[in-house]
Amino acid sequence: MYYEHMKKNSCEQKFNFFMNGKMDEREKYLDAGKTAAKALRYGASLVKVGASVLEVTEKIEEKILDWGGEFAFPPQISLNEIAAHYCAYFDDKTVFKKGDIVKIDVGVMNDGYIGDNATSVNLGNHEDLVNASRKALENALSIAKPSVRISDIGKKIQETITSKGFVPVKNLSGHGLSRYVFHDKPSIPNITTNSNTLLKKGQVIAIEPFASTGSGFVFESSPENIYSVIHKKPVRSSITKTILKEIDSFKDMPFTDRWLMKKYPEFKVKFAIKDLLQNKIIHAYPPLIDSSHGMVSQAEHTVIVDEDPIITTL
Repeated sequence: MYYEHMKKNSCEQKFNFFMNGKMDEREKYLDAGKTAAKALRYGASLVKVGASVLEVTEKIEEKILDWGGEFAFPPQISLNEIAAHYCAYFDDKTVFKKGDIVKIDVGVMNDGYIGDNATSVNLGNHEDLVNASRKALENALSIAKPSVRISDIGKKIQETITSKGFVPVKNLSGHGLSRYVFHDKPSIPNITTNSNTLLKKGQVIAIEPFASTGSGFVFESSPENIYSVIHKKPVRSSITKTILKEIDSFKDMPFTDRWLMKKYPEFKVKFAIKDLLQNKIIHAYPPLIDSSHGMVSQAEHTVIVDEDPIITTL
């Protein structure tokens, strides 16, 4: 398999990193990717009928911290027609049910360098749907090389998913990664586009195909509980000042209000979040749902673009 080929070349690639004078940066990407991959596998192993979404999420978080990682964003576990951005709430009662298709998305940092990966767990009759996004990812990774057009990545994903009888999610895409930037340029489409943008050697990107049994178009739902700081400015409320100081500890990366509610009363957190949203200091990331409520699968890896693409989250 292509992935096995990548493993065989890992030692040679690390030597090349050193020779190119980029050992530190790339090793941090590799370390973050390794921890993200471990956390994702661990989380997937916990997904069982009757298990709690909140408990699985918090166990993933505990492992990331135990392994010395930092959060690039809160772990997300999205069910069925929810494609992305569902993060367990403070008092979440959701449990996994027979028939669910479960997307787990995990991002880990090492000194700001990010490993981002996702997988789908089948608790029903969704094997073909899960395989569609996984095969699309595998095919896209195989061509993630310098001077390849990003539109060709999208074309490969779209062709793979449609050949399996499903549709790619058109308004979700992969993305670039850089230090302390979890969504950077370029956008990596999941469909054919007219873009002539080329991949560059050494670029770090996350490729994440989504396959759907529905419309292949997602819309923002509610309620949201993932946020990030977009503009820093003074606030008047003492409550908001206190919460904002805690938010500063997240290093401008996405966070969930659940983390804040472990330290502060729920009413204070909700007041501060509302205040920060109204003042456009933070931005919300609502759950994203297929517009016709079709089932959605996801697969994702982080890759360093090279003649032999380096999958950091393998």
